[in-house]
Amino acid sequence: METEPAQATTLAEPQARPAYRLRWIGLAVVMGADIMDLLDATIVNVAGPGIRDSLGGSTAHLQWFSAAYTLVLAMFLIAGARLGDIFGRRRMFLGGVAAFTVASALCALAQSPEMLIGARGFQGLTAAMMVPQAFGLIRDMFDERDMGMALAVFGPAMGLSAVLGPILGGILLDADLFGLGWRSVFLVNVPLGVFAFFAGSAVVPRPTAEQAAARKPRLDLIGTLLVTAAMVLLVYPLVQGREEGWPAWTYASMAASLPVLAAFAWYELRTSRAGRDALVEISLFGNRAFTGALVVGLAIFGSMIGLMLVLGVYLQVGLGWTATHAALALIPWSLGSAVGAGLAGAVLGPKYGRLVLHAGLVIGILGVVGIGATVALHDGPVNVWLLLPATGVAGLGFGLLLAPFFDIALAGVADHEIGSASGVLNAVQQLAGALGVALLGTLFFTHVEDNVGGAHGADAVRAVFDDALTLGLVGSGLALAAAWALTFLMPRKARADAGAAH
Repeated sequence: METEPAQATTLAEPQARPAYRLRWIGLAVVMGADIMDLLDATIVNVAGPGIRDSLGGSTAHLQWFSAAYTLVLAMFLIAGARLGDIFGRRRMFLGGVAAFTVASALCALAQSPEMLIGARGFQGLTAAMMVPQAFGLIRDMFDERDMGMALAVFGPAMGLSAVLGPILGGILLDADLFGLGWRSVFLVNVPLGVFAFFAGSAVVPRPTAEQAAARKPRLDLIGTLLVTAAMVLLVYPLVQGREEGWPAWTYASMAASLPVLAAFAWYELRTSRAGRDALVEISLFGNRAFTGALVVGLAIFGSMIGLMLVLGVYLQVGLGWTATHAALALIPWSLGSAVGAGLAGAVLGPKYGRLVLHAGLVIGILGVVGIGATVALHDGPVNVWLLLPATGVAGLGFGLLLAPFFDIALAGVADHEIGSASGVLNAVQQLAGALGVALLGTLFFTHVEDNVGGAHGADAVRAVFDDALTLGLVGSGLALAAAWALTFLMPRKARADAGAAH
């Protein structure tokens, strides 16, 4: 699950169109494109088992169906934002929408697990062109008076879309529209993407003369390659290692990610000091509040997205539920998230700041514990009604986190660092999703594969899946507990000019 953090461009610009007359229609188009991204980031968590039944493949393939998208998106998100500065946000947005539509069709046409994983990676690359332009375009269309209202609509809609992805995936999978099965999960993007492209061409504003004449930065290719290599070296062995039996290369790869990341930091520092355009503002990583927020974000979003994968597989493979049945079990989570995000964004976040994050984490942990207790204490398989209270509480907790997190994370960042900081936060959110799928998925699938062969009878097999789910829930709960402690490193309140920062 994913929500989009506040995006900002890397160059400070004046308000482009203070009274752009089509701004609300433009907002709807931008939101529609970002909703496609969020749905695709999470929709496979429910559709994954059905896809594997159709195409074949291993449990590692099942993890890659989700992780390939989020990992590639994370790798190129910051570069995508910089390309928007170089070539224009409108051009990159429309090009990204068109390419994302083509990538979605390629996913639907896949004939093997490997083809689907490759298409998902391409889809993540196209999303990296499209997604970072959203908040810059919103800033171009709205003046300061309407900016807060636009963001108040945008934020909760993005949060709700992230948790609706698995529900929509389940409904489409079981509806089997025109006999397409799981392929409809990706084909639904094609008409949406075509509409978004032509509507965007008509209503998204062109750059002003001042923007067109402004200095364009250069893309830091070496920095992009270094940070990309570090992410791949870390995430690839986490997903593939269990399938390969954890050979020595998996540990060597994970270890190698650290010096590559250090080389990236050194190169960015050298680039900044030389007065050239760095991929990120390296001074950000000397800011304790911001680096603390990055670690908190890794824990929160990795826990959420990894847990959604584990829950989806447990309900469908462990309990034998249909995709729609599993999706129904997640509706309380979605509703709780919507309520929590609405309360935090409109009332609690501006007034209580960081305390809302702490409260959301505590409530989220209680929900995770509640899911585990419901499964452990019930004699026999659970049902939707039994899971409803715990999943609703978990959703409420995560919803309370989503609305204020990014503004608070940016509170200690200098004005000239806002654009870079926003891009880094967004990339870390996507990386967290890939890591969450890798780590919690590995815990879950390792336990199942090590024990299900010795289980005899339906009750024994279900007990194995119950225990595997418990391991995933423990991992998720520990990540949230660590986030609770690390949240004290973050600023107490959001930026007073949060809306402008976006």
